Amino acid sequence: MTHRFFVPPERIRGRLVEFDPAQAHQLRDVLRLKPGEAVVIFDNSGWEFDVVLEGIDREGATGRVERRRLVETEPKVKVTIYQALLKGSRFDWLLQKATEVGAVGFVPMVTARCVAEPPDPTARGKFERWRRIVVEAAEQSRRGKVPKIHEPINFEEACRSVQELAFIPYEGRGVQPLRAALDEATGLRRPYSVALFVGPEGGFTPEEVELARRRNIVPVSLGPRILRAETAALVALTIVLAHFGDLD
Repeated sequence: MTHRFFVPPERIRGRLVEFDPAQAHQLRDVLRLKPGEAVVIFDNSGWEFDVVLEGIDREGATGRVERRRLVETEPKVKVTIYQALLKGSRFDWLLQKATEVGAVGFVPMVTARCVAEPPDPTARGKFERWRRIVVEAAEQSRRGKVPKIHEPINFEEACRSVQELAFIPYEGRGVQPLRAALDEATGLRRPYSVALFVGPEGGFTPEEVELARRRNIVPVSLGPRILRAETAALVALTIVLAHFGDLD
């Protein structure tokens, strides 16, 4: 098994790689790797590097770049998930799974029916945990870039901020399936980016859906069954990527 690590570009100087203290601990004490063994790193710009470990001790870990190549696993359509905050560990689960499938970013939203409270902006613990989750998921799934997690915003701000083709799954009557909406909106053209607006446990209010519609965010159906919020986000993401061939 090849172990894979995200290393910021500033820690790659020429052929020298310096791992951070947490990674050094993992290399030394968890994986028990030795100098001379190989790992793969990626720098969040689309490149990955084959690296031979040189020094692993209590002071840290270093490696030597043997070769580099472009990562070919990043989706061509950039999908950002605008997700209403979820209670418990559901938001964590979504971050992990959607990163594995291919989301490029997450925008947490505060909506009318949110149960979960937004994190205190002065306390960075939750954001740091979210960041660790997406980094580890990107490492595991051989992503070339770590998805970006934005600061939480309210639903109206989110609707105003979106510029790309956007959809909002909704269980109301008279909405077309997401696949049909993608066909209608794009035809044979593959968009650069797509935004997906997904509600909280209680769903969006009719007023929120109407606000989204006025902002050209298209209400769509994900099928006849009612899905949990985190499931809906993952299903919508999968439909979009599969529609444009990014899961082939």
